[in-house]
Amino acid sequence: MLRKIIIALTAVVVGGFLLIQLLPFGRNHTNPPVIQEPAWDSPQTQELFTRACADCHSNTTVWPWYSNIAPVSWLVYNDTMEGRQKLNVSEWNRPQEADEAAETVSKGEMPPAIYLPTHPAARLTAAEKEQLIRGLQATFGGEVGNSRGENDDD
Repeated sequence: MLRKIIIALTAVVVGGFLLIQLLPFGRNHTNPPVIQEPAWDSPQTQELFTRACADCHSNTTVWPWYSNIAPVSWLVYNDTMEGRQKLNVSEWNRPQEADEAAETVSKGEMPPAIYLPTHPAARLTAAEKEQLIRGLQATFGGEVGNSRGENDDD
């Protein structure tokens, strides 16, 4: 009896997995054109940003193979669209939340931890992270607070 239940549950799980593959959400991997990029303060800042941030914050996303398999495809697509909405260096001709970029990197919020295992190049050394933060400040503006989240001039 237990064996029949396990077989039935396995069939339901596998069937459900196959069924969700038919849903079209999360599979539009057409990158919009690059319209305008910011005036980067240095080639190093641009290279570090490209390595650690560009998949979600530009129109040059590299869509990995697993971004075609639901439900992971839904998460990847949603994260990319949300990232582009907040900060998109390929559409520099529109309003951006760029002044917070250095602070989110400084706080360790970006790149997100879930992104790093499948994107090892985005794992920056401490020196690279500091260089990226300084470069983002120089390119986009904004301030980075101290360890308590306050600005030094408060």
